[in-house]
Amino acid sequence: MTERITTPFGFASTADEVIAGVDLTGKRAIVTGGAAGIGVETARSLAAAGAEVVLGVRRVAAGEQAAADIAASIGAERVTVRALDLADQTSVRQFVADWDQPLHILVNNAGIMALPELERTAEGWEMQFATNFMGHFALTVGLHDALAAAGGARVVSVSSSGNLFSPVIFDDLHFAFRPYDPLLAYGQSKSAEALLAVEVTRRWSGEGIYSNALNPGAIATGLQKHTGGLKSPKEMHKTPQQGAATSVLLAASPLLDGVGGRYFEDCAEAPVVTERPADYSGVAAYAVDRGNAERLWTVASDLIAQRGVTTGR
Repeated sequence: MTERITTPFGFASTADEVIAGVDLTGKRAIVTGGAAGIGVETARSLAAAGAEVVLGVRRVAAGEQAAADIAASIGAERVTVRALDLADQTSVRQFVADWDQPLHILVNNAGIMALPELERTAEGWEMQFATNFMGHFALTVGLHDALAAAGGARVVSVSSSGNLFSPVIFDDLHFAFRPYDPLLAYGQSKSAEALLAVEVTRRWSGEGIYSNALNPGAIATGLQKHTGGLKSPKEMHKTPQQGAATSVLLAASPLLDGVGGRYFEDCAEAPVVTERPADYSGVAAYAVDRGNAERLWTVASDLIAQRGVTTGR
């Protein structure tokens, strides 16, 4: 067992505190879902440190407003906006095709949560799995060459304590047999995002590409629109700046140089757990399992190649 990684930062640290003194001049970053919540704060901190940041967003107008707000707050225009709908593989492919520069930081931040009814994409994929994982998987794989060209790159997967609700159910990814449950579907997608970081590191670390996953904590954003807001105790709540801290740590801090395939919360590596703790801390063993990560990569690659044939729908 390797020793868990700790940093000088913790629960209450902000993204700006984590990145203080870090110079990202000349670096390029993509933040998906960067128009609101912790995404916009992640983008703001990276841009303030000198990075050129692209917001990959479904609603371009909202992204442009966020970019303008960031420019006003940091006194520089370093943020641009490109259309990206993670639930639409055509949109993901177009985003990738249009990217023609080395990429130093990819923050897979966008997500949806607990859709009350079962929804499917054009491929027949369950919507939360399709958006939170499959869209980010296709984006990450599609940007591999750009990440490799950076001469040292990081991929950040924004997972969640939701990973503790469900492993990836390989035999029924899209609820063809199981009764649909909003939180189980969300949990499966968040376990998948954690596994993506494990496999990116295994496959690509030799090219200088490392990836880690994280739980940002409990932050009141539009993510909870289907759950009636945050249900956790108030003392566990974070501001968006605090919620973005672990993302920014993994994206840019020299403390994480050469580190990958791990899962963080509150700016430190989380313990691996074999049953769900009462406080929902830690990461489930199945969400960082190397065998699961390799299997998921293969399954996801096949799903994209077959574009819906596997669902039988």
